[in-house]
Amino acid sequence: MMERRTQNENNPPENIPFNVEDSIFSSNLFLDGDGEVILTQTSDRLSWKSVESVLNGQDPSSCFGIELVSKSETTLRFSDIYSAEFIDWGLVHQAAFLGQSFEMYRFTIRGVQKSKTQPSVLVPSLYTFGLKDSQTCQMWVNRINDLLNRDAERPKNLLVFVNPKSGKGLGCKVWETVAPTFSQAKVKMKVTVTERAGQAIDMMSSITSRELSSYDGVVAVGGDGFFNEILNGLLLSRHKCSYPPSPTELNHPIENNGDGPVLDTNVDIRDPSDSGEDESPLLKQSTDLRTGDDSCQTEAEDDEFSFPNEKFRFGLIPAGSTDAIVICTTGARDAMTSALQIILGKAVCLDIAQVVRWKKTSTSKDEPCVRYAASFAGYGFYGDVITESEKYRWMGPKRYDYAGTKVFLRHRSYEAEVAYLEVESEKKNIGPEKESTGGWTKGLWSLLKKSERVACRANCNICKTKAGHTSAKCPSLQPYSKDSRWLKSRGRFLSVGAAVISCRNEKAPDGLVADAHLSDGFLHLILIKECPHACYLCHLLQLAKKDGNPLDFEFVEHHKTPAFTFTSFGKESIWNVDGELFQAHQLSAQVFRGLINLFASGPEA
Repeated sequence: MMERRTQNENNPPENIPFNVEDSIFSSNLFLDGDGEVILTQTSDRLSWKSVESVLNGQDPSSCFGIELVSKSETTLRFSDIYSAEFIDWGLVHQAAFLGQSFEMYRFTIRGVQKSKTQPSVLVPSLYTFGLKDSQTCQMWVNRINDLLNRDAERPKNLLVFVNPKSGKGLGCKVWETVAPTFSQAKVKMKVTVTERAGQAIDMMSSITSRELSSYDGVVAVGGDGFFNEILNGLLLSRHKCSYPPSPTELNHPIENNGDGPVLDTNVDIRDPSDSGEDESPLLKQSTDLRTGDDSCQTEAEDDEFSFPNEKFRFGLIPAGSTDAIVICTTGARDAMTSALQIILGKAVCLDIAQVVRWKKTSTSKDEPCVRYAASFAGYGFYGDVITESEKYRWMGPKRYDYAGTKVFLRHRSYEAEVAYLEVESEKKNIGPEKESTGGWTKGLWSLLKKSERVACRANCNICKTKAGHTSAKCPSLQPYSKDSRWLKSRGRFLSVGAAVISCRNEKAPDGLVADAHLSDGFLHLILIKECPHACYLCHLLQLAKKDGNPLDFEFVEHHKTPAFTFTSFGKESIWNVDGELFQAHQLSAQVFRGLINLFASGPEA
């Protein structure tokens, strides 16, 4: 019989009939593997205690001096429960050492708990309760499911894309592992297993806004490149905003003294709120490449689904070669952890970079071509590795190691020009020690800089701070003041990289930039100047080291910026955008703070 609890939990419950409006109620049940317990429900959690411990004040973890280990936890928050199901008549076992079992009506509760060895990993937990009265069992199931259904953050209907060729070709196997968990959580799914490259981007770009609005999100089962396909399929047709300036808009004479970035004082960046939209070179008005309409005009009927969109979230279940996005947003490269965070409706904002190619080659006409990136865009070494690896797809993920070794031994540098928007807060951090070329002063600055690092973690205060420059319909670049200026750097570079997030992965435990955040509105521009082979090897070794310092070298420039432009002076120019090839002689990029929401909670400390 179910009872209302009106007294201290350490005392026997009063036999008062249950009222569904009560916020606290309990009943005596049998927990499979543990024995008889008092199960209590409050507004935010379930808890249970051994009947014997409640009546006699005994420690349920011991009996006659024998230590017993309970398989269960005594408290389970509703935020960690994803399923309650009545499973009819069957056996319920007593504590293992007693060896007794009884037949009764049963129901299960499925929840989530943290791994004891890896704090960012989530594992499913299962509790089976039994009672002779089927109505009471069903009442518990109904009550729990009613509370779970009230959680509006949890997805009810998802669009799922599975890439069978991602990583080691285990995309389908990974999905088969986690799919039952979605079914247990009563999440409806429309699943598509892709049959060709580009299928996901085609399907997402052609889906109507009406159909898209019927889903709570889209889930990619694959790697970072596959996630990039889905991201671009949605944003290319629906994200309406201004382009960053092209390199030709900043083509004023450059004084290159070879000692670092050169300040271009001829570029005036105005706050768009103080002038017409067309007066700011940073806010050049873009057009919809399909229709030619102004991008910030009122959307057509089929473009009502816009970004940012708080209701619609992206999900990523790792099955790729590196899975940097998953590692940075969940803290673990674990398919079940990602699946459980999706099911529980976790949400974190994610910055997205818009990369605009103005010229494909040096002789091409200006024809803007847009791509979006969630993790990284890189040129030089990064572009060469992705280009070389395409020749060895049959090797699987090992192709990146092989291609990386070949490119490293080749040690090619490229002449290019990079311009980036200066950030006032970063400018204040540049002191004489950093500008000095002395080794000891560089090391002193490095230690100071490292001590100031604030890594991105779950419930990150930096990421939770709302950006004043973000607009619901047309977010733009405004983390700068009216006095902001562009800095230019020209020379020979081994690589040019722009990290949206830290890009942590199994080969770079801290990522390219250890203190990069998921949603702070900045790109981390990393310029690796031409240097001896041994020096570049030291940089790569520091990347592969936990708590390494890959940016603390004289030949490395690291700039925090919301936007940059790039011009190559070579014949070919290949970029790596989230693991996908992108040929661009001239391009520019800008970041949109918190443009999308992801089913994730951020990495644990």
